[in-house]
Amino acid sequence: MTDTEEPIRHPDSDDRLVIEPGCSRCPALVESRTRISWGTGPRDASVLVVGEAPGAGDPDAETWKGGNHTGCAYTSRHSGRRVRRLMRELGYGDDCFFTNAAKCHPEGNRDPTDAELSNCRGHLETELGIVDPAVVVTTGKHATATLLAFEEIEQDGFLDSVCEPIECPTLGVTCLPILHPSYREVWLSRLGLSAEEYRERIAVHLP
Repeated sequence: MTDTEEPIRHPDSDDRLVIEPGCSRCPALVESRTRISWGTGPRDASVLVVGEAPGAGDPDAETWKGGNHTGCAYTSRHSGRRVRRLMRELGYGDDCFFTNAAKCHPEGNRDPTDAELSNCRGHLETELGIVDPAVVVTTGKHATATLLAFEEIEQDGFLDSVCEPIECPTLGVTCLPILHPSYREVWLSRLGLSAEEYRERIAVHLP
């Protein structure tokens, strides 16, 4: 961050959209989580960002401890700030709702199981119904697969879908897959895209 760049705003805990307090649908996640990481942002946002699941986080961090400790999606020092900064650069810093496909941290940062994602899909559906976004930005293949499951669409190679909008008539939204923030630089080089070109490809499909 440069000296003149405005810091990324950390969401307030009171801003969380709590769907099911104390949710216990997934016993393994109940054991591994510290807090449930609920979505945050305007309830009338035109863009909703869906990640995979909160990471372990860092309870000793000054502010950006991660959703597993803050209870707010996309609040880790790395992925959380990176995605929030990207959306701000695209002009959606104050018009974006952030959430995860799985609301609880899986032990060892493993991928959520299909059953866990299925258990949490109802929470995501509720969020979509409340926020009613025009576009859902999915970060990575697992988040994308979770959204497309509502439409019974199966992916055939995630990279081919990056920055390519997918209409979801059942949900009434457009799905826009983007790269997972943790691996963005690696895959951008393989896709032959600069960071600016990548942002432009995303921006053209936002409302």
